[in-house]
Amino acid sequence: MRIAQIAPIWERVPPYGYGGTELVVSLLTEELVRRGHEVTLFAAGDAQTSANLISGYPVSFRETNFPKPVFRQVQNKMISQAFAHSLDFDVIHSHVGTRGIWHSLASQVPVIHTLHGPVLPTLSTPLLKGLRENPVKALKPRARSLWRRLVWPRIPNQFFVSISDSQRHPDLKIAYISTVYNAVDYQSFTFYEAPEEPVYLAFLGRLSPEKGTHHAIMISRESGIPLRIAGKVDPVDRTYFKEVIEPQIDGVHIQYLGEANHSQKNALMGGAIATLFPITWSEPFGLVMIESMASGTPVIALEKGSTREVIADGKTGFLCQTVEECVAAVARVGSLNRQDCREHVAQRFGVGRMTDDYEAVYRQAIAAFSGRKAELARD
Repeated sequence: MRIAQIAPIWERVPPYGYGGTELVVSLLTEELVRRGHEVTLFAAGDAQTSANLISGYPVSFRETNFPKPVFRQVQNKMISQAFAHSLDFDVIHSHVGTRGIWHSLASQVPVIHTLHGPVLPTLSTPLLKGLRENPVKALKPRARSLWRRLVWPRIPNQFFVSISDSQRHPDLKIAYISTVYNAVDYQSFTFYEAPEEPVYLAFLGRLSPEKGTHHAIMISRESGIPLRIAGKVDPVDRTYFKEVIEPQIDGVHIQYLGEANHSQKNALMGGAIATLFPITWSEPFGLVMIESMASGTPVIALEKGSTREVIADGKTGFLCQTVEECVAAVARVGSLNRQDCREHVAQRFGVGRMTDDYEAVYRQAIAAFSGRKAELARD
């Protein structure tokens, strides 16, 4: 198949450090090329890929000091370029969220949209009430118009993939074709048969309220087990970091290690007795969980979003309802088999399985698009 992959240009493909979407795009692209597909990657020019690369900008935008409006302009230009040449491909796979939807409406080939983030934006309390009563009506007019237009048969070339079943919002009537779980190259992670001494807990990810960094610190203090934190602080989270997290970092019980690359996060999580995932939002997937388990380390998580789909409760980690339950779970992680964590990832979240699932999605979308066109022609 001739396949186009459209990646965000904020991070490099694959990312230097943090960057879940870009990592998934890289793993998928390289495996598709290895399988003999003709793949074109639309991404920042510093991407490391064996596919045909069409650059949206010479370097990933995180390496620049340009403001976000410039980023949006450049990203939109690259997306437009991809769809302007849609007939060069059998299928186009967009990883750039709703921005890709607007540009793809005129595509002459089927378009797969993997929405890696939350389908709905962060919403105020009154709007959340409106969503419960009438999800489509509560959206802003432009977004409401978009979701209504995506329902077959109005736009027959659009197909959506969720990265977990929990990510879906049935009331929005999005034309999902499949759920395909994200993956990691688990063989690139060193397996740690036992945690290091002295024992510690790990936290990896954006240092933000929704990722629950403050909960991780509370769990560490209440359990008496030191915590090592790694991750980036986005501009929007700087106040949270300065006011809530930084005052608690003492360099002994609570350590902050900065942002981690692949080998650093492997060592951080692999050496821990558990990785904490005490999120406060409905996580669409959460690569950190499978990266930790690939390293052999179980995950203690608050049960929200995708966590039940990713963690085998009582086998590769513990799903908890409260922070207090997370504290109690710390004392139980020694009962879990670290090899089970590794095998769980190999069986459910390997690159081969993810690529198999996307190949099936591509074939299904191509066939469905042909059928839809024929049906519209008869009408």
